Amino acid sequence: MIRYAVRRSLMAIPTMFAVLLFIFFVMRILPGDPAYAILGDEAPPEALEQFRESWGLNDPLLVQFGKYAGGLLRGELGISMANSLPILPQILRALPYTLDLTLAGLAVGLLFGIPLGVFTARYRNTFIDYSARIFSLAGLSTPSFYLGILLIFFFAYKTDFFPVIGAGDLSDPWSRLHHLVLPALSVGLTQMAYITRVTRSSFLEVINAEYIQTARAKGLKERIVMYKHALRNALIPVISVVGIYVGILIGSSILVTIVFNRPGLGKLMVGAINTHDYTMLQAIMAFYAGIIVIVNLLTDLSYGIVDPRIRYK
Repeated sequence: MIRYAVRRSLMAIPTMFAVLLFIFFVMRILPGDPAYAILGDEAPPEALEQFRESWGLNDPLLVQFGKYAGGLLRGELGISMANSLPILPQILRALPYTLDLTLAGLAVGLLFGIPLGVFTARYRNTFIDYSARIFSLAGLSTPSFYLGILLIFFFAYKTDFFPVIGAGDLSDPWSRLHHLVLPALSVGLTQMAYITRVTRSSFLEVINAEYIQTARAKGLKERIVMYKHALRNALIPVISVVGIYVGILIGSSILVTIVFNRPGLGKLMVGAINTHDYTMLQAIMAFYAGIIVIVNLLTDLSYGIVDPRIRYK
């Protein structure tokens, strides 16, 4: 497994390079001039030209990309154009709030999606199954930011159960959890809908397999057959879906961050877009790309934990 992990990590290098190249050139193609966005439309031409020269915006694109990639190889994310502060400390300050929301949303999806998928599969073509399928379809069709607005209206504005905005005190676990409930439900319910449907389909395929019938013929309890033999094999497609949709979950968390006015990488990214802060935006996108590459690697490695028959060669 170690050799496989190393090989997969090396394969991620050209992927990351292609992503960084794409991010860099897209930033340059987008309309707008960071000099005007940061200094203002009324800035004198001399100040605008000095800004472009100091940040290397007048250099050829290949030279700019070489400096950008070289800084990343040295572990340097650069300096923000907007506030002239190092980018890495700003990302590290925002990262805990983003991780809270992403992990909480994933936990909601897994803790509710897998049992609901198994439950509907065991009672297929019944009222319970039809109701759960309609519920999951509604979850797939509802954008997370719109769901967040509905949750704010019913559980923060109408009933005052939860705070409307903010992320709480980072040093107070209860405050963080209290502010996290509604945002986590906003992104987690959509994830739960995906996981429920995939778990149901996978479980229905596994439940009629010959080894399941053999386990029943041996006299094993139905609970052991369902959860030790059937569910374990049915989880492999679920793991694949979770790995794929982590990227979607991160994208949804950015929108939900804006709705709930939470600090985090999403809010930092929106500010960088508004000011055309190339350096900040490139650093955040590279950070997100690195997270997704790591998640895909962990997804591949988790197959062997769920199903010991899988061997890494």
